[in-house]
Amino acid sequence: MSLLRRSPGRSSAARGAAVLTALALGMAGTALLGTGAGTSAASSHREAPLIAADPQVDNTDVYAFTSPDNPDTVTLIANWLPFQEPNGGPNFYPWADGAHYDVNIDSQGTGHPDVTYRWTFHTEDLRGTDTFLYDKGPVNNLTDDTLRFRQYYTLQELHPGCDPVTLVEHGQVAPSDTGRASMPDYGRLRQQATVQLPGGGQTVATQAADPFFLDLRVFDLLYGGNLSEVGQNTLAGYNVNSVALQIPKSRLAYKGDPARNPVIGVWSSTEKQSMKLGPGKADPVGPYVQVSRLGNPLVNEVVVPAGLKDAFNALPPSEDHNQPAVVAKVLDPEVPKLVQAVYGLPAPAAPRTDLQEIFLTGIAKAANGPLAVDLNSQLMNRDIDPNRFVPAEELRLNMSTPVTPKPDRLGVLDGDFQGFPNGRRLGDDVVDIALQVVEGATPGKFVQALAAGDKVNGPDRPFGATFPYLALPYDKAVNQK
Repeated sequence: MSLLRRSPGRSSAARGAAVLTALALGMAGTALLGTGAGTSAASSHREAPLIAADPQVDNTDVYAFTSPDNPDTVTLIANWLPFQEPNGGPNFYPWADGAHYDVNIDSQGTGHPDVTYRWTFHTEDLRGTDTFLYDKGPVNNLTDDTLRFRQYYTLQELHPGCDPVTLVEHGQVAPSDTGRASMPDYGRLRQQATVQLPGGGQTVATQAADPFFLDLRVFDLLYGGNLSEVGQNTLAGYNVNSVALQIPKSRLAYKGDPARNPVIGVWSSTEKQSMKLGPGKADPVGPYVQVSRLGNPLVNEVVVPAGLKDAFNALPPSEDHNQPAVVAKVLDPEVPKLVQAVYGLPAPAAPRTDLQEIFLTGIAKAANGPLAVDLNSQLMNRDIDPNRFVPAEELRLNMSTPVTPKPDRLGVLDGDFQGFPNGRRLGDDVVDIALQVVEGATPGKFVQALAAGDKVNGPDRPFGATFPYLALPYDKAVNQK
């Protein structure tokens, strides 16, 4: 059964049922071998020692999905700078000047980007010695003189061996939301900051309500050791910095042909220079160094051990398969053992070759893994050279999967094949998915002891129906009643 090649006369419901059955059978076969399927437990906020001390360039989440209202395009969203308390003035939450904020696309399965979209920011700080205020009056438009702190960006499209193509020059960032008196209509500012791209597509750099939702007390011995610490969306009330890009599928697919080559791998990354400190100043010097990286949610957070996290953030996906210590943790992850120790649920036997397929190769028959179904590996692309394919940790999206009218927060696990791990939509509940599959759940067959998950099943603020889909940023203090 393939999601890539479908019979034209077959109903979508029948296709979905057949694919679900095929995937279930594949996973059932896996269970017979002593393995399950899945991931682990939180996203990528402050996940590694070094990046936790450098929040401006800390990737928190990356999303990739077919745009529900424009299905010839894919929407890519990447977030940085976590835990923004809305009242964190007077400087609020700027992007780091000069750093490279990248979203990378691997359409051949080599672990190298075939195209990179790069946002580079610079600041215009008009406050000088005149004021400490971010804005000196209501800001109704990005060009209002009352806005005294402004950021701009250049967006480039990079292809290996080619000169960069500038898509946006001097685009203006939607600023940090400093409150209702200062910015009475933030949605208007965001709309003004949205830029149409040459050749189709659009982009915006903005502050947004953090779209990730979960109860972070997972780190208190897995919800208090007795599932008593659940039901609070810890990230409700906090903002992040987001770049969103909606781009035609033909720009992302190998050879520009999404019909023959529909699968892409996606990850975000950040590069910055070292800082030379002097009295009252910090100047960037030297070459750029990758300091953060994010593909699938949860991997560096709870699969990679603390002693390897910084190294993983500096590593390109093309080198993942050469890191035996990281691969070992994918094949024999820590979380199932913790669940067994705390809750007494037996951990599925290692090696978890199912996790290797999900994280490192994508799910496809040609991957020769235990999940014998074609879902989302670049090995399904007809025009690639399979001899160049390498296992690499990427968020993989099959762009040919039709948009479902009723997205299911549990994604593939609950029979919705447009959901995680086939890309990631804003509403996918990756934590509950993880809690289930790490204990060996298969599509339609949940582990009942963990069926309620963390009892956070959706965002605090609803997502939008149109680009950029992100909820507007919070403008009240987190602890305000």
